[in-house]
Amino acid sequence: MEVERDVMEYDVVVVGAGPAGLACAIRLKQLDAGLNVCVLEKGAEVGAHILSGAVIEPEPLDALLPGWRDNPPPICVPATHDSFYLLRDAKRATKMLTPPQMHNKGNFIVSLGAVCAWLAPRAEELGVDVFPGFPAADTLIENGKVVGVRCNDMGVEKDGSHGANFAPGVDIHAQTTILAEGCRGNVTKQLIREFKLDADSDPQTYGIGLKELWKVPSGRAEPGKVVHTLGWPLDNMTYGGSFIYHLDEDRIAIGFVAGLDYEDPNFKPFEAFQQLKHHAMIKPLLEGGEIISAGSRALIEGGYQSLPKTDMPGALLIGDAAGLMNVPKIKGTHQAIRSGMLAAEHLVESKAAEGFDARLRASPIMAELKKVRNMRPAFRKGLWRGLVTSAIETITAGKLPRTLPNRADWKCLKKLDEQLPEYDYAARDLPPKDRLSSVFFSATSHDENQPDHLKVPDTDLCVGRCTEEYGNPCTRFCPASVYEMVEENGARRLQINAANCVHCKTCDIKDPYENILWTTPEGGSGPNYQNL
Repeated sequence: MEVERDVMEYDVVVVGAGPAGLACAIRLKQLDAGLNVCVLEKGAEVGAHILSGAVIEPEPLDALLPGWRDNPPPICVPATHDSFYLLRDAKRATKMLTPPQMHNKGNFIVSLGAVCAWLAPRAEELGVDVFPGFPAADTLIENGKVVGVRCNDMGVEKDGSHGANFAPGVDIHAQTTILAEGCRGNVTKQLIREFKLDADSDPQTYGIGLKELWKVPSGRAEPGKVVHTLGWPLDNMTYGGSFIYHLDEDRIAIGFVAGLDYEDPNFKPFEAFQQLKHHAMIKPLLEGGEIISAGSRALIEGGYQSLPKTDMPGALLIGDAAGLMNVPKIKGTHQAIRSGMLAAEHLVESKAAEGFDARLRASPIMAELKKVRNMRPAFRKGLWRGLVTSAIETITAGKLPRTLPNRADWKCLKKLDEQLPEYDYAARDLPPKDRLSSVFFSATSHDENQPDHLKVPDTDLCVGRCTEEYGNPCTRFCPASVYEMVEENGARRLQINAANCVHCKTCDIKDPYENILWTTPEGGSGPNYQNL
């Protein structure tokens, strides 16, 4: 039966209240073009689903909001000095020369979630309508043009029926739809597929990032200190590393990133992160402290060669939705803000989304990505070859006449009968003790009665072929114990604990059969990250 829906009309609808979306909305109003603008955010509050390192370059924020330093976000610590280490094993660490891309003098350590929560009122003061708890679930397309988005229905029961509190999702009609959903957004995926935006680019590639915010004993944190590591506990063929950012008020942010092009189906990113915290250089920093917040998020790492076409009739992509993260810098916020501002200026000047792709590719945003385009894929040949290639690319400023290709992460797993490394995930005495404890620190909440937002079309594949070939890697790569293989009446079946989901999207990316689809749950569901 056709559901009657309310319709709201806007000139511009921005999907996602991250740094790109909010910067775009603010800039649109600053240009005083008389446009009616709204921002949709799937989290219960702006910032609730935002997780990032994060050390940010301030220049784009200076351009967007001159004078912001007089009233900065709640967590905003000037970076004072950098250190870069190669972890050789659980005890040894070798200090290395910090790569130029990772120099942070003049930058700020922030909570990106807090930055977005700080930006949203500034957008509202300018007349932007910001709607948290309203996820865009589907696109509206008429005559080959995007004409807006449809928000998720509320009050749908697990069996798909309409509950007592059912409310149909609102249709937002707009002349221009701006996708600023971040990495692997649900609507962005739909539009990339519908308009074949990735037809001329390499497959996108990703990483999984896990982060914890700690309160440590007084005097242990050194505000402004920035530490990065590579090596252990990862093997030499797996890209990744860690960060330790020292904040104020005796707080330390620690995180771990692993490229999702890893080969070993037995690899466990969450357990590797916990093992990292027990390194002889790191454990003394955390002992006696307590976790404040924790979470996980996919990172978009394909860069220059994986950039899809960023415009289509009626819509455009900005920020991580487009894939603008600079991986060697471990930064994407400055690119997100720049692209949001550029999109706003383009719309006001041209009155249409079309043409934005050419403008983006001619901008400093793309020039920055082109310089470093070969660094991330170089590590597929191993750690040492990656470091040598990165050094050459740095010296030549990326001017060598070659572009290394990217490959899809889901195609990279080896099968169980191939030669695989052996991992020894050491016993842990630092919290959290397990994945479910970490979910607690993410403050994740889903209504147990809502339909599962994680779709597995062929569960027979999970029980049969995936078990035999890969040993069900979803039970290992998910950091929240969403996927379990359970015995029931003498038979194995896949159990999906969707209420645990922290919306990292790893399952949607890494499943070796592309048999898991992440979709948008009911508005306001998911994590409620605090200062991540």
